Amino acid sequence: MEENSNFIKTIIKEDLESGKRDTVVTRFPPEPNGYLHIGHAKSIVINFGLADEFGGKTNLRFDDTNPLKEDQEFVDAIKEDVEWLGYEWEDLFFASDYFDEMYDRAVLLIKKGLAYVDDLSADEIREYRGTLSEPGKDSPYRDRSVEENLALFERMKNGEFGNGEKVLRAKIDMSSPNINLRDPVIYRISHATHHNTGDKWCIYPMYAFAHPIEDALEGVTHSLCTTEFEDQRPLYDWVVRECEMKATPQQIEFGRLNLTNTVMSKRKLKQLVEEGYVDGWDDPRLPTISGLRRRGFTPEAIREFVKAAGVSKGYSTVDAQMLEHFVREDLKLKAPRTMGVLRPLKVVITNYPEGEVEWLDADINPENPEMGTRKIPFSREIYVEQDDFMENPPAKYFRLFPGNEVRLKHAYFIKCNDVVKDENGEVAELHCTYDPETKSGTGFTGRKVKGTLHWVDATHALPAEFRLYEPLILDDEEETENEAENKSFLDQVNEKSLEIVNGYIEPNMKDVKPQDKFQFFRHGYFNVDPKHTTEDKKVFNRIVSLKSSFKL
Repeated sequence: MEENSNFIKTIIKEDLESGKRDTVVTRFPPEPNGYLHIGHAKSIVINFGLADEFGGKTNLRFDDTNPLKEDQEFVDAIKEDVEWLGYEWEDLFFASDYFDEMYDRAVLLIKKGLAYVDDLSADEIREYRGTLSEPGKDSPYRDRSVEENLALFERMKNGEFGNGEKVLRAKIDMSSPNINLRDPVIYRISHATHHNTGDKWCIYPMYAFAHPIEDALEGVTHSLCTTEFEDQRPLYDWVVRECEMKATPQQIEFGRLNLTNTVMSKRKLKQLVEEGYVDGWDDPRLPTISGLRRRGFTPEAIREFVKAAGVSKGYSTVDAQMLEHFVREDLKLKAPRTMGVLRPLKVVITNYPEGEVEWLDADINPENPEMGTRKIPFSREIYVEQDDFMENPPAKYFRLFPGNEVRLKHAYFIKCNDVVKDENGEVAELHCTYDPETKSGTGFTGRKVKGTLHWVDATHALPAEFRLYEPLILDDEEETENEAENKSFLDQVNEKSLEIVNGYIEPNMKDVKPQDKFQFFRHGYFNVDPKHTTEDKKVFNRIVSLKSSFKL
């Protein structure tokens, strides 16, 4: 973690200094029902970072208590994401590893008169629970005897009842001002095959019951979670105490991470994937770790971004441009410079010798001279950007137009003389002349030009596809958990969030590999797409543009 302190670090430090704790054990506990996103990265950085700082350890645990939503695919993806972010877990656990132990603890609660089998339906339980201003009322099954509850719970385990017929509830306080303590359901029936335990179980513990038991069994000292679980902390402590767990973990909550123009809800992300709005969970427009990786974000940039965003109790939304800032900072010394023309317009240099090719020298990265130099071919025909030419330009337009002279990056001055159009009246190619005295690097000082263009040699250029991204969600307001307000989130999907163009790249890029990153002159940082790149066709995802108005 960063050197600056935060309230969680302060708590841990005080616990160690006072002797309350003699070590630090944290855990990252995702449910394997989807792919991790940038919000999870905050939890990963906090849990692993704090444990590392205090010489402790962090476990990776899959909270797989809901077989209907979980899959091995998600388990594998989560493990890959954590490792890619640069962290190593101490031990790997599954909540399902403890199902026998959890069942025994539930039996203990029944024997203590602190749990009962309820026949009310889910709707009835919700109705009986009351509201924030009105207390709940007891279920008619609340006073079943210990013996009857033990027998019914065993029959639930043995598969004698259908889904939803019965649940096991903790017996706490139906008049508590905290609704979470109004006899919460701790076991439900689900006749479903589990990815880890198969068909051994047809009853499964609820998260609020399972999680504190898992933490206690693993010796977790500080159970770090987001603030939506703050109201459940009394239930967390109740389960640890009444289930007579030997270890007593402490739950501490921090504010979740949200980004502007970004969907952070697993449910919404799943909807975008399943309804075809995006190209899978690793679509570069998504905030999933796999999507960010495919787009070209680096683990170093994500870690630094999370640290800079800070740790607090508050619920806030961070400008997505802040994340992009850290990507630029990380890549500016790492990424080779190159030139790519995204929307090509052919230029014929009429006074350049036909059939001749010269190889120009250029720095691979001017900000990192140790990366060396590269060779760029130059000949009679080149490509420039369509946007770099205007037949009738406005004032202060310094790129190509009839009669104007510009510099070609790493090459010569060229002057536009003629415009050749096709049968539709569209510009087909430009005829220019070059001045051989103006070669880059020769120290020519005869005259100056105001425009510098990038280009690629037409004879040697390699075809490439460029994928340009804009925010997927147009509305930059904070997400709300209110379902009614969220129904229209698909209406905010930006139909222009992806633009695919076809152009050319320098020939020295023929051997690029998936996930190689480059800075294309004037266009920004790009990543070789691992999903669509082939030996014959290179596909580049734009990671970020070169500049931003964002100030850290």
